[in-house]
Amino acid sequence: MASSPAPTEGELAILRVLWARKEPMTVREVHAVLSRTKDTAYTTVLKMLTIMAGKELVRRDESERSHTYCALYSEPVVQASLLKDLVRRAFSGSALTLVQRALDDEMASAEDLDAISRLIAEAKAKRKAD
Repeated sequence: MASSPAPTEGELAILRVLWARKEPMTVREVHAVLSRTKDTAYTTVLKMLTIMAGKELVRRDESERSHTYCALYSEPVVQASLLKDLVRRAFSGSALTLVQRALDDEMASAEDLDAISRLIAEAKAKRKAD
């Protein structure tokens, strides 16, 4: 398995479909879901899933006539990998700078800020316990 999943935007769209379904899907099923929001050719979805299997982002089950695919990494694992890469590349490795930019741009609602405060308190408590 690849050590750090780094899907492209298109691959991420396919992974979101697989994560939402939580069970293996055929190319036709993935294509049907993607086609609801974007005009996507069946052959494009097939090609992308084949590439993703080669990159070890998905597993292909060939035991049935219609091959099925499932994500090899959970959504939180992929998010963490992408976030680490973003922090490293765009914020010189600083989580503080990332949070400052997010708060500067008023992306967080009052409810988000309350939840963030709770998460910080929990993280501090966990660090003290370790």
